[in-house]
Amino acid sequence: MAEDPYRITNGKEKMIVEYINAALARAAYEKIEDVANPYYGQVPVLKGVWATGKTLEECRGHLAEVIEGWLIVRLRKGLTIPPIGKHQVKAARALRFGT
Repeated sequence: MAEDPYRITNGKEKMIVEYINAALARAAYEKIEDVANPYYGQVPVLKGVWATGKTLEECRGHLAEVIEGWLIVRLRKGLTIPPIGKHQVKAARALRFGT
């Protein structure tokens, strides 16, 4: 069976987890009064990446999920992903879907 060229293996899972953790370390959080999900977090170096939550921990968890989804979309579209410190994620080649 041929190996899937788009499957993340051989340490690349660690690379992505490290990238997400580096992004979370650069996140900015604030508490907004009188709303259902008062905690708001964003990663300024990743345009459009933000999340909310009822607690800071919940917000941070949601933010990690948003970063992961953001990475997947950018990889699928062949878009660049900005480095965060020494952490960088690159696709070996653009992903193609459909026929």
